[in-house]
Amino acid sequence: MRLRFWPRRLAAQMAVLLAIALFVAQAINFTLLLHERRSLILEQTSGPAIARLNDAIERAASGKPLPPDRGRVRASAANPIRPNLPRVPEVEALIREGLVELGHPVARVVTGVRPFQPEDFDWPRRRFDRRRHPAMELLIAVERTGGGWLVTRSFWPSDEMTLVWRLIAQTLILYGIILLPVLWIGRRISRPLRDLTRAAERFDPRAPAETIPEQGPLDVSGLIAAFNALRLRIAAMLEEKDRMLGAIGHDLRTPLAALRVRIESVEDEQDRLRMADTVAEMNKTLEDILSLARMGRPSEAETDVDLNALVDAVVADFHDLGQDVSFEEGGRLRLKLRPSLMRRAVRNLIENAIKYGHAADVRIDAKAGHVAITVADQGPGIAEDQLETVFDPFTRLETSRNRETGGVGLGLALARSIVREAGGDIRLANRPEGGLAATITLPR
Repeated sequence: MRLRFWPRRLAAQMAVLLAIALFVAQAINFTLLLHERRSLILEQTSGPAIARLNDAIERAASGKPLPPDRGRVRASAANPIRPNLPRVPEVEALIREGLVELGHPVARVVTGVRPFQPEDFDWPRRRFDRRRHPAMELLIAVERTGGGWLVTRSFWPSDEMTLVWRLIAQTLILYGIILLPVLWIGRRISRPLRDLTRAAERFDPRAPAETIPEQGPLDVSGLIAAFNALRLRIAAMLEEKDRMLGAIGHDLRTPLAALRVRIESVEDEQDRLRMADTVAEMNKTLEDILSLARMGRPSEAETDVDLNALVDAVVADFHDLGQDVSFEEGGRLRLKLRPSLMRRAVRNLIENAIKYGHAADVRIDAKAGHVAITVADQGPGIAEDQLETVFDPFTRLETSRNRETGGVGLGLALARSIVREAGGDIRLANRPEGGLAATITLPR
């Protein structure tokens, strides 16, 4: 299933994939950087604090008073850290481990982060500049096993968002530096593929083969070379097919013509007529088969044709044979068609209507974007599941092989091939009032 917002162009897909890869790489880099930074902060915070607390504990053990510097360590009878302050469990664990390693087991270690208060540090005012120091401080309180608390302070960074914004800016810069060239390179790489696509869409076996320049990466140029070779092979095969069909037609028409001549020597008139009808049917079948096989490479050129006059001429041929065919001629309707082929398609539809529906009603409906030629009959119609099957070559719904309703099942197949070669199509539909309607739709 195709993703809804996934781009369809090769260059865009390459850019999106690279953007995702960059994002994942930056996310991993950002995670590792934050982890390393936090580890460094914990080490820089806990190390000096352990040293100060160790010095204070040793002083107290030797009976020496604590130094008066309030910024280092001071004694407290109770825990001075309020319970609502955010704690840093990693620092607590490091300080506990460090003091234990130095031989000073403690009862509890408590931390708390609060806004930086310079008055708690014994520095002259002129030396303090808030812009050079973090806005937060970390209070560290240690409860000794014998009672009493020791309290010290450390700076605590609060500029993690600054790091985040720096990484975001770095990612955007990488996107600008890398993705724009990738888009340009991707378009150059995909240009030969676009040329190949257009050549495949415009491929016409009737036109001379146009070689596409073999450009792009090795895989793409190899694909273009294979397409050029394939097009030459197809053209050669079609040429060979046309020569073969011409030879087959010539070889079959010659004995049929000889049979026609010999039929004239048959004395029984009924036998002569039946044999003549058989030869005529064989000639028509041969013509239908050859015409169907040649579709896609017709020898007739397209010309401007008055469609009403073309259909009227076909209907007039049936009138001359005494067939019941009606047609109301309209005004001039110019279309670019192959007239002989289109006459044959209309004739095949009318013949089917007469054979199976006893009469044919032909009409032309001209609309804004297309023209519809409808041939309607009054026959039994066709089962809905057979409306497309009858277009298959050599398909007959009437299986009696009666010559009056006969044929070999090529009429509709040939008609549809002719119409589709002209850019249109044929559809069959059962009429509500009975009978079948065959509609040729042609673009204007």
